Amino acid sequence: MIEYELQQSVSNALKQLYNHDVAPENIVLQKTKKEFEGDFTIVVFPYVKAAKKSPEAVANELGEYVKANLANIESYNVIKGFLNFVVKTEYWLSFVKDNVCKSNFGYAEANTTSSPIVIEYSSPNTNKPLHLGHIRNNLLGWSVAKLLQAAGNNVKKVNLVNDRGIHICKSMLAWKLYGNGETPQSSGMKGDHLVGKYYVLFDKHYKDEVKQIAAQKNIAEDEAAKESPLMLEAQDMLRRWEAKDPEIVELWTKMNGWVYEGFDATYKKMGIDFDKIYYESDTYLLGKELVTKGLEKGVLFRKEDGSVWADLTDKGLDQKLLLRKDGTSVYMTQDLGTALLRHNDFDAKQLIYVIGNEQDYHFNVLKIILERLGFDWAEKIYHLSYGMVELPNGKMKSREGTVVDADDLIEEMIDTAEAMSKEHGRNDDLPADEAQKLYAMLALGALKYFILKVDPKRNMLFNPEESIDFNGNTGPFIQYTHARIRSIIRKAQELHNLAIDDAQQITDWTVTNITPKEKEIIKAIYDMPNVIQEAANNYSPAMVANYVYDVAKSFNSFYQDTPILKETNVNNMVFRLYLCKMVSTVVRNSMAVLGIEVPEKM
Repeated sequence: MIEYELQQSVSNALKQLYNHDVAPENIVLQKTKKEFEGDFTIVVFPYVKAAKKSPEAVANELGEYVKANLANIESYNVIKGFLNFVVKTEYWLSFVKDNVCKSNFGYAEANTTSSPIVIEYSSPNTNKPLHLGHIRNNLLGWSVAKLLQAAGNNVKKVNLVNDRGIHICKSMLAWKLYGNGETPQSSGMKGDHLVGKYYVLFDKHYKDEVKQIAAQKNIAEDEAAKESPLMLEAQDMLRRWEAKDPEIVELWTKMNGWVYEGFDATYKKMGIDFDKIYYESDTYLLGKELVTKGLEKGVLFRKEDGSVWADLTDKGLDQKLLLRKDGTSVYMTQDLGTALLRHNDFDAKQLIYVIGNEQDYHFNVLKIILERLGFDWAEKIYHLSYGMVELPNGKMKSREGTVVDADDLIEEMIDTAEAMSKEHGRNDDLPADEAQKLYAMLALGALKYFILKVDPKRNMLFNPEESIDFNGNTGPFIQYTHARIRSIIRKAQELHNLAIDDAQQITDWTVTNITPKEKEIIKAIYDMPNVIQEAANNYSPAMVANYVYDVAKSFNSFYQDTPILKETNVNNMVFRLYLCKMVSTVVRNSMAVLGIEVPEKM
């Protein structure tokens, strides 16, 4: 790529002109600002001291050297200490010719034999359906996995299902007490929604019970909570489950089965999948074994009540509970077991956990405890922390039933996509079944793009109506741009018998000059491989989302100002059609990293 050639040439110039050694990779190259002439810019101020000359003099001498020694550089100009290089038109034309037929343009070659990067996302609890917060987790995790693959990495996608613990027992107990044998079949509810209903019901009865006890005994509610028969029975149910009580295990198996079916249906709607699924009910046992070994090694300690802890005060943290006094485990226990099992399964070069930023402390503790247990691979753990999703009316609360269910949100988005399409008079000529598929594509495109265009670390406010607008920085705008391009390419076949999708025709065009708009499009396309690599390095699908939006904007500006099918010069027409083809490839491949399909027609 021309950037590497420029870095090497400037490095050589510094050595020969000033006897100053700077490695090519340390030469900082920037894209030239639009208000100046040029394609790439080098700031020369860091080299002024070694050269013992003014910034302008250094820039001119470097520019002369590079122009004389690098065939692809046409000219240069100097603005104070900024050296701007203009790349020859022939280079850009050659780039188009070499890449226009590459369907996987922008992606690095996959290395499937290297040690994998293992990325965990979703991690749902089996006491409630997936909600809006889970949507961000799933979309971010899946997209980062796809992004890392596009950058050439071997990636394994995994899920840890939190299928045990006190929260699951709350749903089980509420169903046992108030369910009257209700099932997904008898109620017509998805299994995960049905179980979530009883989780909310438990909380309602529990709160009523605590208030009643507090009033009867004239004590504070936090004291009354310790005496709640419901909570005590749920805790007993957890102990019985860990003791493998057949009755409890049978109920647990049945209700979790309902939830798994519900989860699978939601994952399918979202286009989410996994290479392997772990279950906390399996991994917590390995975690308990590790805790026992930690006690034997003296890196953990047992309190008088029988509970087991890790003392992290020397790290500026507190003491962390690993086993309760009744011997039952906590989340940290199973995460220790899961981490070891995952390391043994994959021998990964990195273990990425996609978990909300409220768990920053948890993963800091996890790494420290694993290190103390003697696992040097603990340094491979990376917490991909992300901000929370809020709605215009505030935060969601699962226990109070104020969450936005993922299924309900997706259906609402599809309805909105249909309404807005009809309002704009789009897709009226499509058969009903094709129209419904398109509405679903637009809805999921809107949802995914709106969430993924935000930097993962930031909290975000989700507005469904804003997300599905056909104008602005939205998924449907980019999807519509792709459909427009594909329409142009189809019309080229109909009107001019030009099969632009036929790779053989690439030799049929010859162009020697390009317009500023054409050059802008080519440079935008050229950026894609670098954007993919940089976004992968930062685990940021947002960088891809905002890049593809800029490409779509540039194309629409080009389309408005530049004749394509009405161009009278056949060479120019064919060249512009190939630019259209390349833009459609960039849009399709960029959106694929985000998990978004793009339509052929709208």
